[in-house]
Amino acid sequence: MPVKERKVEKPTYAVGARVDKFCAKCQEERGHIVATITKRGQISRVSCPKCGLRSSFKPATGPRSAGASAKASAPYDRTRTYRTGQHLTHGTYGPGEVTAVIEPQKIDVLFSDRVRRLIHSQASV
Repeated sequence: MPVKERKVEKPTYAVGARVDKFCAKCQEERGHIVATITKRGQISRVSCPKCGLRSSFKPATGPRSAGASAKASAPYDRTRTYRTGQHLTHGTYGPGEVTAVIEPQKIDVLFSDRVRRLIHSQASV
């Protein structure tokens, strides 16, 4: 009896989505923004939100890729002060990574759908 091969479908992505990748310029693993995709919906190039480096993308496999998305992050708190590279979990947007401190009380956070500007270091009333 012939054995049927099960076809594993690859996930498809959209430009602007977030994926984890090691940045060669920053020398750290961080969320990158999908810059270009193939006709089949696979990622071809990504952009680092911290340094702006555009690079090719190859999906990670093995134990390193499994642990990259499972980083521990504290719940987002507008009274807390954040710095670039910190991970947080927003009640509405989910897990994210701080990509830039814009002003003393504003930060850019990369979520799975896009970069969003949030407030931080705000005194509680």
